Amino acid sequence: MICILLVAGHGTVLEAQIKNDDTGLYSHLTGVPKALLPGTGGKKILDFWWETVNMRQLFTEVYLVTNADKYKHYERWATANDFPVENVVNDGSTTLDNRLGAVADLELVIRSRELQDDIMVIAGDMLCADQNFDIAQVIRFFRLKPGELIIYYQLEESESSSSRGMVEVCPDTHRVRRFLEKPQAGLTASRLASVVFYCIRKETLSLMCDYLSLQPQANNRSFGRFWEWLINDKQQDVFGMKLPTGFQLIGQVGLSDYTRWLTHYSSKQQNKPAKPITCRSYARVGLMGNPSDGFHGKTIAMSISNFWAEVTLVESQTLVLVPHPLNDPTEFGSLQDLFCISRKEGYLGGLRLLQATCKKFYQFCSKQGIALTKQNFTLKYDTNIPRQVGLAGSSAIVSATLKCLMKFYNITDNDLPKPIRANFILNVETDELFITAGLQDRVVQVYQGLVYMDFSKELMDQQGYGHYVSLDMSDLPPFWLAYLSDPSDSGRIHSNIRQRWLSGEQVVVEAMKTFAELTDQARTVLQDGDWRRLAQLMDQNFELRRSVYTDECLGPGNLKMVALARQFGSAVKLPGSGGAVVGLCLDQDKLVAMRQTFQQAGCVFCVLSPYNPSARGSAGSP
Repeated sequence: MICILLVAGHGTVLEAQIKNDDTGLYSHLTGVPKALLPGTGGKKILDFWWETVNMRQLFTEVYLVTNADKYKHYERWATANDFPVENVVNDGSTTLDNRLGAVADLELVIRSRELQDDIMVIAGDMLCADQNFDIAQVIRFFRLKPGELIIYYQLEESESSSSRGMVEVCPDTHRVRRFLEKPQAGLTASRLASVVFYCIRKETLSLMCDYLSLQPQANNRSFGRFWEWLINDKQQDVFGMKLPTGFQLIGQVGLSDYTRWLTHYSSKQQNKPAKPITCRSYARVGLMGNPSDGFHGKTIAMSISNFWAEVTLVESQTLVLVPHPLNDPTEFGSLQDLFCISRKEGYLGGLRLLQATCKKFYQFCSKQGIALTKQNFTLKYDTNIPRQVGLAGSSAIVSATLKCLMKFYNITDNDLPKPIRANFILNVETDELFITAGLQDRVVQVYQGLVYMDFSKELMDQQGYGHYVSLDMSDLPPFWLAYLSDPSDSGRIHSNIRQRWLSGEQVVVEAMKTFAELTDQARTVLQDGDWRRLAQLMDQNFELRRSVYTDECLGPGNLKMVALARQFGSAVKLPGSGGAVVGLCLDQDKLVAMRQTFQQAGCVFCVLSPYNPSARGSAGSP
């Protein structure tokens, strides 16, 4: 691949304002070409781009095309920066009036140097907010696509789409559906701005000659007009890749705009490593419908703030995953200590969840055409979610890790929408770690709060995810939770139920349909505040589950907790895969007595504190 840096524009406005500035602050920049003006990180703008593309393993040659007016400046720059002087191409123009135009400048280099290879084109006078992106990732994505590649970024709130080339990109195929050069307000809802950063296949280079023959005027020979013609008129396959950073071309801007964006981007870089990123995800209880989420059913689940997983990310020189002192032990008091811990908690802590999430995140971004910056970090986690009692502790760690990674790399909700995010978390556990799981836990940890979920086959087949609705959490009744201090006898909850369901066993198929019907009823009574009816539905949910899974599979520990709760007239069911029960007791005196009975039986008991994201701060948000 060959890289061509474009610096042939005539920055007449900026150059004139620097020359005429009365403050004297910019007198040393008089006559300096715009690409050689100071950029972020204390480097000239062009220095950064040369450092980025000066990689022999990626590019066989790098060319620089400039104008006759500034040629000597770039020749001196090339000598000082070990850039091959013979690769500096002079387009012969001396003023804005006799300029060739960006597309003609590119065609000049290709024709005069007889280039016959794929081309990467970059504007060498472009400010970049984050100088750590991986250009190799851009090339890899380009190689995977059967067409040209346009780099784009998400406009900041202060930026107007009417001053940029805007792209509309298909989120599934990444194909650019439409390109609009500096569109008028209302022509597109897109906030994705193209920049002069492209990859063009050698087979397409001849089309530039066709375009130039149609456009004799230099002002129509911009890349924006070229892409409008190629994408909108010629229907050529062009794909988009997002860089989660910002770009500003300073070609025709004034001094105030240049200094404003330079200050803005520089302050971003200075502030970036200052603060660690900390995100939480909360445990959940399945209130209705579970375990039908894995069987195209419907469920209602609720986030609880009693238990949480917290992940902290801080930028570092190398990528480090820090073991948790309790959950990922590497030192033991004795061999007996190791034996006891391993027997109770197994061998798999949270470190594998961090690693699998990072791996899947990189894979997702590469596939989705999002070029991540070359930044490393240290990840550590903490959690108070009890293990092996079915409260979604593993997915909480994955969810919190994903939130941190999204913040660190500036990945937005548009890049990774909530329904897809839930699928991502599930895939981390099922594809990478072979954990048996359903979507319910991941959905409620992404959406947070009280969530109704419909996983019908029609929806899942059509869009790849279900229908998710956040429900009103005001004035909820006092739910309680109890769990086994030693969950080893909580049973093999899922047993062979999936095989029976897949084989079409009528009892199982009908049970999953009934779970869905109970969920729809529960949604209605939650909206109506009919807590007695909700309690009845919770009991029905458990009895249905018991009839399908059998007592042997549920295990003596779970059945004992259910029996204890029913002694006090409380509704009770399993909130997850087993090891815990969730209940609803409307009699306060009985609730107090029930707590004491559970504690005497060796169980942990607590009244739940629902996590309501709309009534809290942003600790749990990405």
